[in-house]
Amino acid sequence: MKKIIPCLDMKDGMVVKGVNFVGIKEVGDPVEFAKKYCGDGADELTMLDITATVESRKTKLYIISRVKKVIDIPLTVGGGVRHIADIEDILAAGADKVGINTAAVKDKSIIKEAAYKFGSEKIILAVDTKRQTGGRYTVYINGGRDDTGIGLIEWVKEAEQLGAGELLPTSIDTDGMTGGYDIELYNLICGAVKIPVTASGGCGKLEDFREVFDKTNVSAALAASVFHFGEFTVKDVKKYLGLV
Repeated sequence: MKKIIPCLDMKDGMVVKGVNFVGIKEVGDPVEFAKKYCGDGADELTMLDITATVESRKTKLYIISRVKKVIDIPLTVGGGVRHIADIEDILAAGADKVGINTAAVKDKSIIKEAAYKFGSEKIILAVDTKRQTGGRYTVYINGGRDDTGIGLIEWVKEAEQLGAGELLPTSIDTDGMTGGYDIELYNLICGAVKIPVTASGGCGKLEDFREVFDKTNVSAALAASVFHFGEFTVKDVKKYLGLV
């Protein structure tokens, strides 16, 4: 069963949206969005505090609790995770899964330790990536600001070995561009790992969901602006794909 996952990018406690990780604009209240998306039939919800790492702070736990109270679907939370204790706090606040990005690149042992302590199914490797000259994809950290030079495919393979239960890769090239998902990227990733992969970055029309499910082996597609700005609803997507 393919999953449709709305994403709430968070900054200062509010939902925001940008293009290629910049030009961030506030678009609304996370609790209202969460309630709506859950009612519309979303399979899961993802909430990412996009500036927590850069601002060297933790994600806002009270927002997780508020959102969890109005939904009955799995909630993934990422942003500002630096230590095992941060993962513990996020799960205790109500998240079902935790996304780790920059911290995992800086100290890969956190994936292994977290998977051992909380279970692989709760640990998602979130990875921001961009295509370089020659077609190679590299891993970016600190909210997509810094290129580590690390090869994406090597990194996702290693993360799977370390115990990550899922992958949430976002294409910086297509993020917010509404021109469709990066099909080549997701084929590369799905061909390299066995764990579930969620496509993220670039959805602009109903056909983009069909294309990513038809042409790659991703298990879920994540989208933000098309839902936030009412282009269509989760229900519309599921109807279009024959998932309801």
